[in-house]
Amino acid sequence: MPKTRAPKGSRFQNNPAGQPPHGKPAGDKPAPKAAPRQTKGVPDRETLLKYIRDSGETDKAAIAKAFALKGEERRALRQMLQAMEAEGALGRRGRRGFAEAGALPEVGVVDVIERDPDGELLVRLTKGDDAPLVTLAPARSGDTGPAPGIGDRLLVRFAKLENGQTEARLIKALGAGGQRVLGVIRKARREVRVEPVDRRSKDSLLLTDPRAQELRDGDLVLAQATTAETRFGPKRGKLLEVIGREDEPRAASLIAIHAHGIPTGFSPAAEAEAAQAQPPTLAGREDLRDVPFITIDPADARDHDDAVYAQADDDPQNPGGWIVWVAIADVAAYVRPNSALDETAREKANSVYFPDRVEPMLPEVLSNGLCSLREGENRACLAVRMVFGADGRKRSHRFVRGLMRSAAKLSYEQAQAAADGTPDDKTGPIAKSIIQPLYAAYAVLKKGRNARSPLAIESAERRIVINREGEVASITPRAALEAHKLIEEMMIQANVSAAETLEAKKIPLIYRIHDTPSQEKVQALVDFLQTLDIAWSKGEAPRTDRFNKLLEETREGPNADIVNEVVLRTQMQAIYSTENIGHFGLNLAKYAHFTSPIRRYADLIVHRGLITALGLGADGLSERDIQKMKDTAESITFAERRAMAAERDATDRYVAAFLSDRVGAEFDGRITGVTRFGLFVRLNETGADGLVPVSKLGGEYFVHDDRAHALVGDRTGARWPLGMPVTVKLVEATPITGGLLFEMVSEPAAADPNAPKPRLGMRDRNDRRPGGGGGFRGPQRGPQGRPKNIRNGKKGGPRR
Repeated sequence: MPKTRAPKGSRFQNNPAGQPPHGKPAGDKPAPKAAPRQTKGVPDRETLLKYIRDSGETDKAAIAKAFALKGEERRALRQMLQAMEAEGALGRRGRRGFAEAGALPEVGVVDVIERDPDGELLVRLTKGDDAPLVTLAPARSGDTGPAPGIGDRLLVRFAKLENGQTEARLIKALGAGGQRVLGVIRKARREVRVEPVDRRSKDSLLLTDPRAQELRDGDLVLAQATTAETRFGPKRGKLLEVIGREDEPRAASLIAIHAHGIPTGFSPAAEAEAAQAQPPTLAGREDLRDVPFITIDPADARDHDDAVYAQADDDPQNPGGWIVWVAIADVAAYVRPNSALDETAREKANSVYFPDRVEPMLPEVLSNGLCSLREGENRACLAVRMVFGADGRKRSHRFVRGLMRSAAKLSYEQAQAAADGTPDDKTGPIAKSIIQPLYAAYAVLKKGRNARSPLAIESAERRIVINREGEVASITPRAALEAHKLIEEMMIQANVSAAETLEAKKIPLIYRIHDTPSQEKVQALVDFLQTLDIAWSKGEAPRTDRFNKLLEETREGPNADIVNEVVLRTQMQAIYSTENIGHFGLNLAKYAHFTSPIRRYADLIVHRGLITALGLGADGLSERDIQKMKDTAESITFAERRAMAAERDATDRYVAAFLSDRVGAEFDGRITGVTRFGLFVRLNETGADGLVPVSKLGGEYFVHDDRAHALVGDRTGARWPLGMPVTVKLVEATPITGGLLFEMVSEPAAADPNAPKPRLGMRDRNDRRPGGGGGFRGPQRGPQGRPKNIRNGKKGGPRR
């Protein structure tokens, strides 16, 4: 079994994010509409254009919140945006986004479109048909790897030149362009179609390649859309690669890897470099083999990149203080700048963990061998010795490059059991000498953590257990142990020490930053809290201790889960950056990733910086590392989000496969998302997420109240609010897409007599039509019975 890693650091270090939807060709633009009637509160055209220009990219919902627009004002805003788009003043960015026509972001994803007469490559934003073609800057000195070509997708930074023109500077190659489709073969009537595995994708491909007739129904393939024009029916495509079978037990992770473009494997040169690695010696290292470090990891972990040890401080100037050692695998000793291993690690940026496998950042001979802090074996490490006072505040720290030998490899459960007084044969001999001091030191560190008051949002985690046949054996809650918090806090303090050292030595570094929630997000939270009669002072600045006070006050009440969910959604996403703004979630001014260089490239760069800053060897930061550091920060942020999206998609597919034989069963759950087209429900038993379409909520029309995060009955006022416990019936489970469809069994909550009129979302009261019935009624019909604004061959309505 590969490692299913518990977080080493706060949950705010890794915030999931999906990729933005790609724009669609706009086609011929409609004739400009008449300017909308000016409504009180709606900004004038120039004010609106300035706001969009300053935002770079935004959408209607964000604009409405920024100008506090409601009801009729929102409809006037929609008309104004449509008119400005028709006039050519605005351009689409994806399905819902807008930007000033022709505007380019600082960093964006582009496709290589063509070459100009001079042979230079021209690129265009993937989600901006109005965006201009931009020349791709030539490769810089020191760049390696294959040159981009037509059809490739790239992450670039746009830069203005002195002559006023703009060029795109390559940050990272992302693989093939957006016309590739990963799907399943469906054969019928001599037709061979590719049905996409992405449930958000609408288009299937018809394969005309003669080789397609040899494919079997259920084959997983990679295909590419051709440029052949088809007025009706599916697009034409050509077969690129047969990947596997949809009924293979491990298909879920295979699909996720290909769908998200996760780099796999290693080049022969990188494999050769890894095979030549030698065990470490004492040369240039401090001997730490007498320090009884231990590793504490998940029970099925295969690589161990951190070890800890604690002892009481005998310095009379620090009564009640503790010394904490954190030793981290010295990956920099094996992965040298500009080597083949370094190029591969930089491209991958992080290891990707699936329930059944891991796609590692480093070859296994390093990740599970010489870089893993194995019990009883000499290992190279970069260690930090930290001194804490009795109040839990760090007084000093010192980094050393050492040679260590782990005294024991423990699981979280083993360490916790020993601390609780029930040691086993392995932990018994070290319970008093090693484990108890670690917990005593953590008790002191916890004082400092409580004083700092990092965000205390709770999130339930599930562990998917895969059997030998590759099938899901069980899905169980992951226990939240004090052992997890102990390791988390010691890793956080080591990360802080690394950032402080590099900053003090004026060495460039990649910070881990987490921005303060935006004013719009906080206002949305305040609006929601008002619906629960919970006070939040108007204009009050967001602070972690204020969020924690809110969570604590509601923890034992009926709204605990919903408040926890909305506070989580109020937070921004953590990213990597060379510019420091601090880490809001952890409430830290300086923070960098140092503790996981086996699985994160960011940590390797920090290690090299420490080696350079402290004169610990000649294998520190290279000139290329320094020159490309900003690019690296942006690239690894993108790769982290790509990895998390792939992990999430694979998990969804495994869960759907696990539940596929329980269609018709009823489950208890909780509403975790409210949209105009239905409710998202998370099951208590497995943590699985699925959709209850609004049409399955009964015989009433439901209005989306985005302020209260609820669907509200148009006639009775009955409510389906975020966080409400419900019982649902599973009506469909589709393993190939990971989709779950539920039918509501519970009754809605009663109308709130004190609730204000719902603030309308995407659908409004003007959309009501005579005829009775309820739920989502689908598109309006034209005189021939065909849905309006829908051409032949295209079906309307939301897709699951």
